Amino acid sequence: MPNSILRTALIVCVFSSCKLMNTQHSMQDNKQLSIVFNNYYEDRCRIIPIEATQNGNNRYNDVLPIEFTDDYLDTLRLFYSNYLNRIRQFNRDMLSENDQISYDIFEREMEISLEGVDLRFSVNTVIMPNLQYMPFNQFEGIPLLLGQMGSGTGIQPFKTVTDYDHWIRRASAFAAWTDSAIVYFRKGIANGYLLPRCLVIKMIPQMEAMVTSDVTKSLFYGPANLIPASFSAPDKARVTGDLVKLIRDILSPAYKRLADFLQNEYLPKSRSSIGFDDLPNGNTLYNYLIRYWTTTNKTPEEIYQTGLSEVKRIRGEMELTKAKTGFPDNLDSFFTYMRTNPRFMPFKTPDEVLGAFRKIQRTIDPNLKNLFGHTPKMDFEIRQTEAFRAASASAEYYPGDPHGSRPGIFYVPIPDATKFNTTSGMESLFLHEAIPGHHYQISLQMEDTLLPDFRRFAWYGAYGEGWALYCESLGRELGLYTDPYQYMGALRDEIERAIRLVVDVAMHQKKMTREQAIKYMTDNEAITEEDATAAIERYIAIPAQALSYKTGAMKIRELRNRYAYEMGPYFNLSAFHDEVLKDGCMPLDIFERKMDAWEMHQ
Repeated sequence: MPNSILRTALIVCVFSSCKLMNTQHSMQDNKQLSIVFNNYYEDRCRIIPIEATQNGNNRYNDVLPIEFTDDYLDTLRLFYSNYLNRIRQFNRDMLSENDQISYDIFEREMEISLEGVDLRFSVNTVIMPNLQYMPFNQFEGIPLLLGQMGSGTGIQPFKTVTDYDHWIRRASAFAAWTDSAIVYFRKGIANGYLLPRCLVIKMIPQMEAMVTSDVTKSLFYGPANLIPASFSAPDKARVTGDLVKLIRDILSPAYKRLADFLQNEYLPKSRSSIGFDDLPNGNTLYNYLIRYWTTTNKTPEEIYQTGLSEVKRIRGEMELTKAKTGFPDNLDSFFTYMRTNPRFMPFKTPDEVLGAFRKIQRTIDPNLKNLFGHTPKMDFEIRQTEAFRAASASAEYYPGDPHGSRPGIFYVPIPDATKFNTTSGMESLFLHEAIPGHHYQISLQMEDTLLPDFRRFAWYGAYGEGWALYCESLGRELGLYTDPYQYMGALRDEIERAIRLVVDVAMHQKKMTREQAIKYMTDNEAITEEDATAAIERYIAIPAQALSYKTGAMKIRELRNRYAYEMGPYFNLSAFHDEVLKDGCMPLDIFERKMDAWEMHQ
């Protein structure tokens, strides 16, 4: 054999052997990585048990951690740092394409969570990041979540005797949670970490509403009315008795302690300012929350300027839409007309409101197949928000149980059906919160068993809320927005997301007052002062969360437009949507890399 041929043969042999070794090494790495991900998810369920319950993992349904204490934050710090060290032992370049995505998501998750814990945020996906010195507020926190779970219609299951026993043990721990919350609120007072007074005023009646002298009238008595007929008579009697004792001896007294503390001790010391910049290290805390929620490195000023630009653009579209209705006066008068004219408030009962949403679902149903190749198997329901939280709640989606025991639920708060306005954006709201927004995205993600569990149940606001807001723009393609007033409602929803970019940054870093923010909102959309107040106080309570919607939606729309231009006749919208939803929630930079790779292979 000539030397040149022999050398070539040796090179091919060595190359093939190296390739085989690399392939074997990659397979081993992928397998070991899967073990790390599985262990992480199991450990996470134990440390964040309410998240486990939400995800259909019932092993920790009896546990209620006190998630803001120093000890708990130390546990989170050790947990996230250990897994960050484990993931960094792998060579990312040797992993499969899907595992590289998992690696990138996981590494970022550990890093951003560790940073949050070091800033004294309790970081998990059930309770939004709360500073430990402000354990809850009027918008979210364990006292409100416990009410949803204990009503019998939330994420806490009530199907077996064991389910009831688990709930009673979990809810019994609320007494200790309450006492610890008061301790940490007091630490906040001492250290300058105080909630704004406008929020505390709303929290007090929420806590008082949970206190009742008649146990059978309590929200928490709901499960007693849902005891399955299959329970034996002794079990029914014992479970009912235990629920009565729980409400009478633990829950009502705990909520009363919170109400009394907030009213008598905390409210007088609460702050008149509203921005995070008024807290110690406040700008650093707010900048962290921007990165946490938007999954970008955008500066507050960049976000603020984007908001101003979008408000201007959408107002122009509103002017065009108003002209189509023939309304003779200016846009502000048109807002007042839409907000107050009785023709837009035709409902008499909550059932009529829910029926109108079901009609929207029937309208879009035959058109969905044109925009989506893959749809979820998860059942879906439309329900009225429970009365105890309806006054301060927004419409929302509650994920279903991946095992099929609980449907995905679109909750609609209806404090007064006669004041429910059809021009409030009913069609766009349904597209966002229900189908194809949150229901499609979250359900498809949970149903994808090829994803590691930490990705099946992950949530990133910029992607998840961005997708839902993007879905509002699909109205005409789905057979909606044929009525200019409904389209104006959709524009109102869109401009609200743009307004958020302005007021969130302005309140937390530019000294905009609550009243100025409310006025900016009412000046630019058809919204009542009451609703604007609730929205603004939400942005005060959970800074930067509201920035995620527009940030994510603009990225998805940018990619759709770019691919449509670059691919021309080869661009398929249904395939694009399927790819957006494929692989589940992820930070926007990782999402864009994934989508660019998809375009290259089309």
